[in-house]
Amino acid sequence: MAKGGFRGGSYGGGMNMNMIKKAQKMQEEMLKLQAEQEEKTYEAASGGGAVKAVVSGKHELVSLELQPDAVDPEDVEMLSDMIVAAVNEAMRKADAAMNETMAKLTGGLGF
Repeated sequence: MAKGGFRGGSYGGGMNMNMIKKAQKMQEEMLKLQAEQEEKTYEAASGGGAVKAVVSGKHELVSLELQPDAVDPEDVEMLSDMIVAAVNEAMRKADAAMNETMAKLTGGLGF
C-alpha cells in the first residue's frame, strides 16, 4: 500500500449516515411545513380597502372583494391598478411567510 494511503474499512461512515439521516429529517420537515404554508391564506387591500385580495400559499387567487364605490365605469384603469396592487401585495405576504418559515427550519443555511 502506498504511503499515506487509506487504511481501514469505513472511514467516517457513521458520521455520513448520521448526516444523511439529519438531511432526510430536515427534508421531511420542509415538505410538511411547505404543505402547511400552502394551505394558509394571505390577505391584502388597496385603495383604502376598496379592493381586497386573498391568495393561498400556492399563489392562487382565492377571493377578490370590490367595494361598490371602487367600481367607476369612467375609471376602469384605476380599478385594474387597485386589483393588481392588492393581489401582488397578498402574494408578497405569502412569499414572506414561506421564506420566514424555511429560514427558521434551516437556521439560516441559505436554502
